[in-house]
Amino acid sequence: MLTFANQLTLLRMLLIPVFAILLVYGQVGWALTVFVVASATDLLDGYVARRSGPTTLGAWLDPVADKLLLLTMFVVLTFPLPHLTHRIPLWLTVVVASRDVGIVLTVSIVNLALGPRTFYPSIWGKLATATFAATGVVTLFYNWLATPSAVPGLFAIASGVITVVSALHYLLTAQRPGTQPS
Repeated sequence: MLTFANQLTLLRMLLIPVFAILLVYGQVGWALTVFVVASATDLLDGYVARRSGPTTLGAWLDPVADKLLLLTMFVVLTFPLPHLTHRIPLWLTVVVASRDVGIVLTVSIVNLALGPRTFYPSIWGKLATATFAATGVVTLFYNWLATPSAVPGLFAIASGVITVVSALHYLLTAQRPGTQPS
């Protein structure tokens, strides 16, 4: 059950508090490094799982690990930490968190009301995850440089747009589920 892909997912989960602690205590370069490594495990565990065969545990753990990592990044980079040159806007953190809570609630309600269903990730959800990770990397990078720039703000706007698009797509597909009983 603890395949190599699942071990990578667990590693990502273990890196989340390390990332948060490093960032809160002003170790921005190390926080950036840990965030990049944690994000890379997402790509690697997906690749490994496709080659060796996905597991039920991995199908549940992977999206949880993704959401926890990205939500932690959004929340901590929203804090008014004195050593941060760039922060994630509060509105973006609220929109992203609301989308994720909405998805979890929708999946839970559908599973309770209609029985177990499998919700496959959409291209918009995958693009949102990639955009969120890129926003984190860029924001952390410019904080590490301690250089004012408009670039992190542009990534924040892109994250806001993809959040709304992916949420709307998810709502439309949840109404006419292309889901399969599991």
